[in-house]
Amino acid sequence: IKVQGIIGPCTSLEKKGALCADTVVGQGNTTAWKMCGLDRNTSLTVFFDVSPSERSSQPGHQNPDLYIQFVTSYQHPEGQMRIRVTTICRKWVDGSTNTEELVEGFDQETAAVVLARYISLKMEMEEEFDATRWLDRSLIRLCSRFGDYRKDDPSSFSLHSNFSLFPQFMFNLRRSQFVQVFNNSPDETAYFRMLLNRESITNSVAMIQPSLISFSFDLPPSPVFLDVASIAADRILLLDAYFSVVIFHGMTIAQWRNMGYQNQPEHQQFAQLLQAPHEEAQIIIKGRFPAPRLVVCDQHGSQARFLLAKLNPSATYNSAHDVPPGSDIIFTDDVSFQVFCEHLQRLAVQS
Repeated sequence: IKVQGIIGPCTSLEKKGALCADTVVGQGNTTAWKMCGLDRNTSLTVFFDVSPSERSSQPGHQNPDLYIQFVTSYQHPEGQMRIRVTTICRKWVDGSTNTEELVEGFDQETAAVVLARYISLKMEMEEEFDATRWLDRSLIRLCSRFGDYRKDDPSSFSLHSNFSLFPQFMFNLRRSQFVQVFNNSPDETAYFRMLLNRESITNSVAMIQPSLISFSFDLPPSPVFLDVASIAADRILLLDAYFSVVIFHGMTIAQWRNMGYQNQPEHQQFAQLLQAPHEEAQIIIKGRFPAPRLVVCDQHGSQARFLLAKLNPSATYNSAHDVPPGSDIIFTDDVSFQVFCEHLQRLAVQS
C-alpha cells in the first residue's frame, strides 16, 4: 500500500521514498506534510493506492492485518513540543468475492465527504472535467455492485442500510455550491472549498446536505425532510447549511408576528415559538468559525430563496396541483430526488 497524497490544509515536505505512489492526489509524492495549525475539528483526507501485484505476491496470507501509522509532531499551546503516534489496524478484504465485509465497514457520511473533496480538487485541476456526469457514473457503479436486485427489474432494487443515505448525499452534492459554481464568484467558491477540505465530517456533511428543523405549536422542535413539502403556513423552519443559517417563517406565522400577537400577554406561547429558532441559531453560530450568515425570512419573501435553493423540488410549477394548502412550490426544471432515484435504479439493474 502506497500514499497517493492528502487533500486538506497542508503542504508537502517533499520527503519522497518507496511508499510514494505513482499516481498523485492533492499534495503527493511525499510521506511528510506541514500544517500551520491543527484543532479538534481539522480533518485531512489521505488517499492510498493498493498495488494488486504486491498484494498477490503473498500466498497463504488470508486477511493479514494492515497497519497504517501517523506520526504528528506539534507545539502545544503551553509551549512544549509533542509527538502523537496514531496506529490504525485494518484487515485485507478480497473485494471481488467478499463484499459483505466491505458493506459492513462502509461509512456513507465519510464517503460523501471524501467524494466532495475529491471532485472539488478535480474541478480545479482538470479544465474539461464534467463533475455531474462523473458523480452519476460513480453512483451507478456503486449501486450496481452493492445493490440487491434482479437484473433488468428496477422495482426489485434495494440497498443495504449502510448505503441507504448515500444516493441522497450524492443528489444534494450535485446541487451544492461545490459542483454548481455558476452563481458564485471564484473567491466564494475557493472559500467554500477551503472549509470543506479542513472541517470535520459532521460539519462537512452539513455543507453537502443541510439539516432542517421544524418549530410548531403542536410538536417539539424536530428534524424534517429537506423537502419543499416540509414548508407549512403555521410552522417555522431552521436550516443549517453551515455557511448560512436560515430562519424561515410560514405565511400564517409571519402574519401573526406582523400583527404583534407575540406582544400580547395571552399569546406568550406564540412569543416563545418565535424566540426558539433564534436561540437555536445562536447556539449554532457560536460554535462556528468563521461565523455563518444568519438569514431571517418569510414565506414568499425575497430572501426565502436561501431556503428554497437547498430543498428537494418535489413540488414545482409543473406539479402545482399536488401542493397542499399553505405549502410552497419551487420554480425549477431540476428533477426531484424521487425521479433521480428512479433513474438510478433503472440504470443500476442494467449493468
